[in-house]
Amino acid sequence: MTETLFDNARNRVGQSCPPIWMMRQAGRYQASYRAFKEKFSFEQMCKLPQVASDVAMLPITEYDFDVAILFSDILFHIEALGIPLKFNPSPKFEFDLTEENYKNHVFKHKSINHLEFQARAIKKTREKLPFKKNLVGFVGGPWTLMNYACGQSKVSNTFKIKFIKDNLVPLLQNSIRQQTKAGADSVMIFDSGLHNMPKGLFDKEYCKVLADLASLENTVYYSKNLPYNSMNKLIEIEFSGIGIDSTVDLPKMLQKVQKGFVQGNFDETLLLQNSETILRYEIKKWLDSIQDTTGWVCGLGHGILKDTPPANVRIFVDMVRNYFR
Repeated sequence: MTETLFDNARNRVGQSCPPIWMMRQAGRYQASYRAFKEKFSFEQMCKLPQVASDVAMLPITEYDFDVAILFSDILFHIEALGIPLKFNPSPKFEFDLTEENYKNHVFKHKSINHLEFQARAIKKTREKLPFKKNLVGFVGGPWTLMNYACGQSKVSNTFKIKFIKDNLVPLLQNSIRQQTKAGADSVMIFDSGLHNMPKGLFDKEYCKVLADLASLENTVYYSKNLPYNSMNKLIEIEFSGIGIDSTVDLPKMLQKVQKGFVQGNFDETLLLQNSETILRYEIKKWLDSIQDTTGWVCGLGHGILKDTPPANVRIFVDMVRNYFR
């Protein structure tokens, strides 16, 4: 198989043009996605593998992204621990995880069976994907998942870390293996809910948790609201890739990271521009700052926003490809 742009970025092979991939590249900004929403509920779109694969392919067909991603949701891993989940339309658990009821929701090996629909969706997507494109899976970051699971319940950070180590880490490790076996080239760990984590806890405890996940091959960590000045700690963990938001200096990160790739980090709010002239100016200014594309996966600081004009996504993709080729 010919090495793809994403393969080259993962292996730090020099290339003129980076691969392009965006979080939430299949989403409400697309008319084709909204058409699926008229026929299926969000849960059906995620849990019916044929439908999930069709949705995952929409941005590949429409914008020619270099990487497809499993269409699913991070919260199904909490559901796998026995806490019922509904989307109506936003996600809501039937009850919160607490220090009193947690023993009813510990990790069991059968928990991973609940997530089999994700593996089937990955297989279906892989079958439809052109051979020069890659496919990634994803899971939620442990702390982010705990924030959702605990909801409004008052729990200590000590409890959160212990539950993460005893239950979420083994569940996520098994899920990453399951998705990789199904055909995912990499598995993203989306940990955007670090706003309430003290820096000391991140440095002393949470980095150990992340190291356990990084021990699996082809795991990529994407953080948002990382505790101040903790990026060096994250780099030391040596994930296969690191996703960064728009507040992080991309050129400096590309110089610092010597193993794996860096993903990001154009400000997704700039894609909301009504002025094509301003948008093109912002994209070019950002691209001008990047001297070496080795080990870079081009994308956004976070996901595509639902009000993003589709034409702006196309402008972004075309400008990046024309700039580097």
